[in-house]
Amino acid sequence: MGIRVIITGATGMVGEGVLHECLLHPAIDHVLIVNRRPSGKQHAKLEEVIHSNFNDLSPIQDRLRNYDACFFCLGVSSVGMKEERYFELTYTLTMNAARVMVAQSPQMQFCYVSGANTDSTEKGRSMWARVKGKTENDLMKLPFKRVYVFRPGYMQPTPGLKNVNKLYYLFTWLYPLWKVLFPNFVTTLKQLGLSMINAVTKGYDKNVIEVKDIKILSAL
Repeated sequence: MGIRVIITGATGMVGEGVLHECLLHPAIDHVLIVNRRPSGKQHAKLEEVIHSNFNDLSPIQDRLRNYDACFFCLGVSSVGMKEERYFELTYTLTMNAARVMVAQSPQMQFCYVSGANTDSTEKGRSMWARVKGKTENDLMKLPFKRVYVFRPGYMQPTPGLKNVNKLYYLFTWLYPLWKVLFPNFVTTLKQLGLSMINAVTKGYDKNVIEVKDIKILSAL
């Protein structure tokens, strides 16, 4: 028997890449994507729920029962954003959604896409890193079966997907060079997706998954 997975953020670049790997992977039986807008995707494994308010998942909570994992890929850039607003869209939103999910599926493993250089102390100078660090720390306090926080750096997009951030096209040609010069900063979006799948199906001895761990997990 394969596993049942919830994915958030599937209309963004990271979520779409993770969804792509889940639909291809034989260990995944069913994927529920929860989006603010339709993804336009169809697949035999795929179910979609449209819901605009991620701070309140209670109207759809019955749809979130009996899932084995959540790949939480929903997120925003902190560029040009004040800390209060970034905190609301990163910490508050994530925690509200996670609390509903663990109440409906206490056997769930929760995988959160964070970022390289996240500040686990919550005391550093970087605003986004502090907020991400608090989000990671408080997710790990929830009674999920297991929480993994993934800290990717640059991710080379998966060819053929439609939601690639346009800024990435300025850098994709540099990937072969960066892979040699900065091996602990760059991965592919495919490696991230596979590492999340392998974490929940095969297990891993760390909760904080850095770039080097993403590469190890993706090859298991």
